[in-house]
Amino acid sequence: MTGRSETPFDRRQEFGPFDIIGDVHGCADELETLLARLGYDIQWPASGPRPITTTPPGRRAVFVGDLVDRGPRAADTVAIVMALCEAGQAFCVPGNHDSKFRRWLDGHAVSMTHGLQVTADDYAGTDAKLRARISRFIRELPPYLWLDGGKLVVAHAGIQNEMIGSTSHKIENFCLYGDTDNKKNAAGFPVRYNWAARYDGAALVVYGHVCVREPAWVTGTVCIDTGCCFGGALTALRYPELETVSVPARSVYMARDGVFGLPPARS
Repeated sequence: MTGRSETPFDRRQEFGPFDIIGDVHGCADELETLLARLGYDIQWPASGPRPITTTPPGRRAVFVGDLVDRGPRAADTVAIVMALCEAGQAFCVPGNHDSKFRRWLDGHAVSMTHGLQVTADDYAGTDAKLRARISRFIRELPPYLWLDGGKLVVAHAGIQNEMIGSTSHKIENFCLYGDTDNKKNAAGFPVRYNWAARYDGAALVVYGHVCVREPAWVTGTVCIDTGCCFGGALTALRYPELETVSVPARSVYMARDGVFGLPPARS
């Protein structure tokens, strides 16, 4: 397949190989270490906030979203990902934290919870032009990516088989938040369900959003958010090799009990 699809999520003509990286959440120290281990080179010039990036021959990175919040270097994380994407060296889908961050950048009233205040503090003093460029970057990200002739899908929180190849407000929300019913648990977090337990598609779906101690393979899906910001690790899935590479968190940037583990399936 050649040419570029009119639907931004349809990148079936992109065949990789890829290095799919889980939720970074502002943990740029670990991201730089992981990228180096994967063969990428990130160099920060003496002046200017934009890094110079080099990729290993033939490979590109794919980010599952949630670039910001909780970790201490959100601005550097966003700068690295934007530099890679704008150089044609990476793809990215938005996470729910990125979506909320964009609304904050655009001046909307949002609650400064779940780590957004850490990100806002990291952007203190940045000019309006940079904020507008970041907002546009996030706004233009596709809700999910359909890659490798249709064999691979990357979505932040997941996607069901019947959604692949289409887009709508409902599908975009599922990609951002997963399977929810608008209820909250006792701690005030949304109640989530394990959508992957009933996934029945042929494409491999790689996602993040929920934290697991180790990459979790379930019915043709794999969750690679290993909770770096909570003291876990930052993980990449090498595709098509299906090998995982992880680096441990340097610190517990935000403490939260009971964060690790897939949610239950709907009854």
